[in-house]
Amino acid sequence: MKQPAKIRAASAKTPTLADIAAELGVTKITVSRALNTPDRVSPQTLEKVRQAVRRLGYTPNLLAGSLSSSRSRLIVALVPSISGAMFTATMQQVAQHLRQHGYQLLIGQGGYDEASEAALLSAIIGRRPDGIILTGIVHSPEVRRQLQAAQIPVVETWDLTPKPIDMLVGFSHPAIGRAAARHLYARGCRRPAIISPDDRRAGLRATAFIEQFRKLAGKAIDIPVHEAEAPTPMGAGRTGLATLLARLPDIDGVFCGSDNLALGALIEARHRQIVIPDKLAVIGYGDQSFGEDADPPLTSLRIDGAEIGRVAAEMLVARVEGKLQPGKDKARIVDVGFALVQRKSA
Repeated sequence: MKQPAKIRAASAKTPTLADIAAELGVTKITVSRALNTPDRVSPQTLEKVRQAVRRLGYTPNLLAGSLSSSRSRLIVALVPSISGAMFTATMQQVAQHLRQHGYQLLIGQGGYDEASEAALLSAIIGRRPDGIILTGIVHSPEVRRQLQAAQIPVVETWDLTPKPIDMLVGFSHPAIGRAAARHLYARGCRRPAIISPDDRRAGLRATAFIEQFRKLAGKAIDIPVHEAEAPTPMGAGRTGLATLLARLPDIDGVFCGSDNLALGALIEARHRQIVIPDKLAVIGYGDQSFGEDADPPLTSLRIDGAEIGRVAAEMLVARVEGKLQPGKDKARIVDVGFALVQRKSA
């Protein structure tokens, strides 16, 4: 015999914060602290609350909480590609730090197209997260105005600008291009080329490389650039080197805009029996874990993605909680720098 509708509804009542508190014999404030700021309760209380949550099947009403407290406890981070290993360490550190402070991280894929990223940002702003972490800096005046008007704390990362929207943790892409040029020139390269992703930040590195190398050479030498669609797979490095060699068979150095491209270039050079680095020096960008095991081991520009994530998360939490005032603290722009890791490829 079926139960009446009212009885079925009562037996399926959604558990509340009060139910958890009553079961444990504590206050709702204690339960709320355990769920939202676990570092403010004892480990024993925290474990009891978590067990009760699992037992009763309790799910917090985040919308109600955000309406009453003006906090969603949600941080949104945008990366160009969720498959890109370059940003993994950054997001891991962000997620770990936010979790320790009772915030949850939502990751979105913004792509390498600024128009697509702008559309996604508009949708995110409308949902009012507590904070936003961006990969790169925002150039659209309209999006900058939207973010500033919404007064949502923002950390731009993986780039540098003297005028961030709010806070910034990154490094100079032109400086990386210049460092790569100096290294290849010092290694004896005189006919370099570039294999680069077609995104803006890679373009900054490539342009700075060309300017620096020409300055070192003392003349406006031709430095060909082969662009590959971002995100760049290893195969694009093989294709890039093959295309460059077809045009200029005597190139003696290649600056690649990603380690994936550099690994592809190494494979293509090996296929053509070009001796690395005697006949062709190859330098990458990113210092991915596979670089040390490449044949030969890959010279690359290392970015401390984990440090970017740690600092960005710390700054964002401080801003959300009122410990860092917008536009008033000099520490709101942090340059983590980079390092050239020399191995046998260049």
